[in-house]
Amino acid sequence: MGNFTKEELEEALRAINSMISKCEKVQPKLKQGASQDTLLIRRIKALQIASSLIKQSMKVTLLE
Repeated sequence: MGNFTKEELEEALRAINSMISKCEKVQPKLKQGASQDTLLIRRIKALQIASSLIKQSMKVTLLE
């Protein structure tokens, strides 16, 4: 995934989790099925995937 320090991964994870939280707060305000809603749903999913991959990378880093 790259050569990132534990601190860099932790900071990235904090930023991603913050973005997920902000997106989830906005979601109820959007009209369901509208293009903005669909985009936001996809954005949240992508951020969740990124978060999961960072967590996996951190586990591997700790094992090495």
